[in-house]
Amino acid sequence: MSKTKRIESNGRPGLGKVFRKFDNGDSVAVLKEPSIDSRFPLRIQGSTGVVSGRRGGSYIVEINTQNKKKKFIIAPAHLKRISLSA
Repeated sequence: MSKTKRIESNGRPGLGKVFRKFDNGDSVAVLKEPSIDSRFPLRIQGSTGVVSGRRGGSYIVEINTQNKKKKFIIAPAHLKRISLSA
C-alpha cells in the first residue's frame, strides 16, 4: 500500500467523505484515507465488515479475523459502503 495519494486526488478529502452516514447493519469496506492523520491499524486495510454502532463521530465496525469477530472504531472517511448482492 502506498503512503501517498495519486497526484489527481491529492489534498484533503471532501466534506461529503468526512461526514458520511452509515446505519447499523451496513456492509462497509475499510480503505485508509492517507491524507487524514489518524491512528489506523494497517492489518485491517482492505477488509470488509458490518457497522454495529456509533461512538462519537466514528463508527464501530465488526470484522471477522481468523474465526473471531473483532470490533474496531473507524472514522467515516476510511469507510466505503458496499452492497452485497446474492
